[in-house]
Amino acid sequence: MNIRLALALPLAGLCSILNAAPVLQLEAPAIKRDEQGVVTLTSTAPDTTILYTLDGAAPIAKSNPYLAPIDLASGGTLKARAFSKDRKTQSEATQAAFEPLSGHQPLPSTVVACTQDRSWPSYDWARRHALTSAAVKKAKPQLLFIGDSITHFFGGEQFDSYALRGQQTWGEFYAPRNAGNLGFGWDKTENVLWRLQHGAIDGISPKLVVMMIGTNNTGTCSAPDITLGIEAIVLEFNKRLPQSKILLLGIFPRGEKPNPQREKIAEINSIIAKLNGTHNVTYLDIGPKFLTPEGLITKDIMPDFLHPNEKGYRIWAEAIEPTVKQLLGETK
Repeated sequence: MNIRLALALPLAGLCSILNAAPVLQLEAPAIKRDEQGVVTLTSTAPDTTILYTLDGAAPIAKSNPYLAPIDLASGGTLKARAFSKDRKTQSEATQAAFEPLSGHQPLPSTVVACTQDRSWPSYDWARRHALTSAAVKKAKPQLLFIGDSITHFFGGEQFDSYALRGQQTWGEFYAPRNAGNLGFGWDKTENVLWRLQHGAIDGISPKLVVMMIGTNNTGTCSAPDITLGIEAIVLEFNKRLPQSKILLLGIFPRGEKPNPQREKIAEINSIIAKLNGTHNVTYLDIGPKFLTPEGLITKDIMPDFLHPNEKGYRIWAEAIEPTVKQLLGETK
């Protein structure tokens, strides 16, 4: 330090400079795609987390954690940053744009498997994936629920701080059936795809999968693209659990009153209804059960007009129960 500058500084300021910890500098991660279109991200900085995006946005603390190589044979633009473990320090963003490989076409985001951490640090998505995958592998459920926060908050084992709002109903209808819950808050179709491809259902063979997903895609994706994501999940189940039946539920209505998002959901449901009778799928739309005759959602069923409470989860359970019994072979 320049001596004259040091003498000109107040004593407190000088001590602060001399005692300050060195600023953590993180190098941006490296991005590499191989001949098969698989992208790997690497960081030279130890004990860091790499977060990435596929939508053109610069990665932030709630972006997608890099947990495994990414299949980008269909092309796309990937941006990545290295973060300290507490995600308070970050590197500059680096990016790479990839063209589709020969024989591949660009794909909508709804079918490109990726991770997410939109609720970090409320819960750690990667940790929940590891815990739930291990739990279902150990329990080997005969009935498996999968979806987003609407399913996450239903019931089952508690893996994070989120309240399980339908636990009483879950205990009555599903605990005796050794049911498993793979609902993840904030999940989109592409996040469910990633989980299925990375161990979520390894080592199990449920008789029935109850599936509802897509509401978190409705803000930014078209109805046709969302239906492609839902169908991709169905096909992933067919590939990995060929003996399992699938009860595909229409996306529940959302919002207190009829609105454009509900209209998109209705369009999605009209398309995925055509999967009924194919790919081990039975389709069921119980959305009207949550509405008044005027088409309203009331707070006594969904306090935030999206997530059911105990009363709402009971409506769900009772509405699908005859079909669940039939598909599980419990009816005489």
